[in-house]
Amino acid sequence: MPRTKLQPQVILLGIVSLLNDAASEMIYPLLPVFLTATLGATPAVVGLIEGLADGLASILKYFAGAWSDRMPRRKPFVATGYALAAGSRALIAAAGAWPLVLAARLIDRTGKGIRSAPRDAMISDVTPREQRGRAFGFHRALDHTGAIVGPLLAMLALDVAHWTLRRTFYVSVIPGAIGVVLIAWLLREPARETTSRLATDSATPLPPVFRQALAAIALFSLANSSDAFLLLQAHAAGVSTAMLPALWAAHHVIKSLFSTRAGALSDRIDRRYLLVAGWTSYAILYAIFPFARSLAFFLVLFILYAIPFTLAEGAERAWIADLVPADARGKSFGLYYLANGLCVLAGTMLFGVLYERCSPRVAFDTGAALALAAVVAVLLTRRARTS
Repeated sequence: MPRTKLQPQVILLGIVSLLNDAASEMIYPLLPVFLTATLGATPAVVGLIEGLADGLASILKYFAGAWSDRMPRRKPFVATGYALAAGSRALIAAAGAWPLVLAARLIDRTGKGIRSAPRDAMISDVTPREQRGRAFGFHRALDHTGAIVGPLLAMLALDVAHWTLRRTFYVSVIPGAIGVVLIAWLLREPARETTSRLATDSATPLPPVFRQALAAIALFSLANSSDAFLLLQAHAAGVSTAMLPALWAAHHVIKSLFSTRAGALSDRIDRRYLLVAGWTSYAILYAIFPFARSLAFFLVLFILYAIPFTLAEGAERAWIADLVPADARGKSFGLYYLANGLCVLAGTMLFGVLYERCSPRVAFDTGAALALAAVVAVLLTRRARTS
C-alpha cells in the first residue's frame, strides 16, 4: 500500500499537542512533590485531585464529542479546550493551598474534556481508514515529544537557572498560549454535512462490537491509575526532585520515537494484537515497580513503561474509529473517553487508598491483575470489519 502524506489538519494538531504537552509536562512531574512537600497534601489527596480532574474531563468529553457531531465544525471545541488548559497553569503557580491546585486541575481537565473527542473525531474525519493508525500514532508521537521537551525545560529552570517551582510553573503558560494562536489562525476544517438531529440524540445506533471494545478498554483504564504515583514512588525511594523530570522525559522519548510506527503497524494487522502486547507488558512492569530502589533502576523502568502505551495508544483510537459510522464519531470518542476517565478515576482513588493504607506493592499488584483481566476481555472482543 503506498504511503500518502498525512493531512495538514493532522500535522497542525500534532504540533499544537506538542506545545500543549510541553507546557503541561513542565508542571506534571513536579506536581506530586509540590502538593506534598510545599502544600502539605497527603498521597490520598494527590489521588483525589488527579482522579476528580480526570473524571470531570471524561464526562465533558462525552458531551463535547456528541455535540460536535451536530455542528458543521469541530474547531471551536478544540480551540476553547486548549485555551482553558493554558490559563489553568497560572492558577497552579499562584496556589497557596491544595484546593486551589484542585480548582486549576479541574479547569485544565475541563479544557481537555472539551477538545479531546472533537479533535480525535476531526482526525478520523480527514483520514482514510487505512491511514488512521498512522495518523493517531503521529499525533501521539508529537504529544510525547512535548512530554520530553517540558521536563527538560523544567530541569533547566530548576538546576541551571535556579528558578523556584512557582516561577517555572508561570513560564509554562507560554508554550500553551502559542498553541492556541496556531489553532485560531491556521486550522482549516472542511465543513461537514449536518442533519436535523440538532435537537435530538437519535443518532445511528452504535454497534455491539463497539460496546465490547469499550468494556475491554474501560477495564484496562481501571488498572491505569495516575502516573503521579510512579513519580511519588520514585521520590519516596530516594530519587531527588530535580531528577524526576529526567525520568519522565526518558519515558516519553520511547513514545515519541515509536508511536507513529506502532500506529502504522496497526493499519496492517489486527489492532487487538497490539493492545494485548501493550497491556500484558504493562502488567509485568507494574508488578516490578515496588522493587525499584535506585535512580538507575527507575530510569530503566520508566523507559520500559513507555512500551505499553507506544503499542496501544494509536491502535486503540484507530480501533474505536473503525467500529462506528462516520456520523457518530464524536459521540463514540466521547463515550470512549467517558468510560476511560471514570474508570481511571475509580482506579486512581483505589490505588491511592491501597498505596497509603496497605502498601505500594499491594497497589501495584492490583493494577497488574486488572490489566491482565483487560487482556482477556480484548481477546474475547470480535474483530472489527473493514469499512
